[in-house]
Amino acid sequence: MNRPRDRAARHRGSASFAGGEPAGDDRLVSAVRESVMSEAGPVTASRVAEAVQSTGRLLGTAGTLDAVERIRAELAGLGPLQPLVKDPAVTDIFVNGADSVWVDRGAGAEPAETAFANESQVRALATRLVAAGGRRLDDGSPCADVRLDGGYRIHAVLPPISTAGVLLSVRIGRTEVFSLQELTAAGTLSPGMAALLESIIAGRLNFLISGATGSGKTTLLSSMLSLCGTTDRLVLIEDAAELNPVHSHVVGMQSRHGNLEGTGIVDLAELVRQALRMRPDRLIVGECRGAEVRELLTAMNTGHSGGGGTIHANTASSVPARLAALGALAGMSRETVGLQTLSAVDAIIHVERSSAGRRIGEVAVLDDDGNGGVVVRKAAVAGDGNELVRAGAWEDLQARIGRVA
Repeated sequence: MNRPRDRAARHRGSASFAGGEPAGDDRLVSAVRESVMSEAGPVTASRVAEAVQSTGRLLGTAGTLDAVERIRAELAGLGPLQPLVKDPAVTDIFVNGADSVWVDRGAGAEPAETAFANESQVRALATRLVAAGGRRLDDGSPCADVRLDGGYRIHAVLPPISTAGVLLSVRIGRTEVFSLQELTAAGTLSPGMAALLESIIAGRLNFLISGATGSGKTTLLSSMLSLCGTTDRLVLIEDAAELNPVHSHVVGMQSRHGNLEGTGIVDLAELVRQALRMRPDRLIVGECRGAEVRELLTAMNTGHSGGGGTIHANTASSVPARLAALGALAGMSRETVGLQTLSAVDAIIHVERSSAGRRIGEVAVLDDDGNGGVVVRKAAVAGDGNELVRAGAWEDLQARIGRVA
């Protein structure tokens, strides 16, 4: 649902410095922008400041800094969306047309006090961001997904594919890594659940973190990998580099899209194969989403313990079906995927998302259902007060970790 247009209009004056007719100080910003763009080279703060001073306007320190910030955001940042990034709680920004901007601070999407001057301004921003990521966004290629320096993941869709104007989604990758203690203080998990996750890492179990989009899978994975021993060599495989564990020995690789001719593609499956030649102590696939599941399961079955990754799933119990579907993309039968999974994956950690925020809902193990399939058994769940509650497979999980509670 779009926000009321009168609410959006109140903020167009402060946001409309990339399109439309500028007014007041926006004329100065427009002039400085043209001055900076007339010269080749990166858009630096010093260049913008010099352009501001060359106009002869006496803005003072605060005014100059404001103009510098606005112009840099327009030319090399997120434009009118840039101020939203200053809020450390914001993980996602959604633009559903010129007058409908939303943010997610962890409890679901909520309207933002930001709007664009018109649809052309949204399209210009989306086109520039996609181009900065090495791809194009136009009528011939109306959908694009790129990753930018600074940790931004950009997805854009143009009309008529989109029926609500230009759609722009920005996933903000924060450089800060939270410890399990900090996640505990934030209510994501209880002290008992934190201790269990520490045991899973110390026991070198192979694990998958499941959950819906935006549930905090990558955040939790980075936190858990930060617990790995200093002698471990971590090799990270990602579609877009988002993992940033606090660890002394990390090697990261990310996939590459094809160029305009469709060549030069390096997918996750190829990266997993290359990683196996790099002698990883722990092999991590940031998001298992396709045929690379075959290489990942094979690696976990050939002595590479302590590995893991994330996978999209609504519940922990739906992970086997999800793995079977991904295995089919690699030409694997359901029975083959089941056998590989049972011997490769020791634990499933499921992250939930609700109006109260994100939390670890359960930790489970995988077992043979007796008919050639895979069944998920709960080992620990989060109680009503988020405390750890032992479930039926608790002793089995402890045995896998190496200590029976």
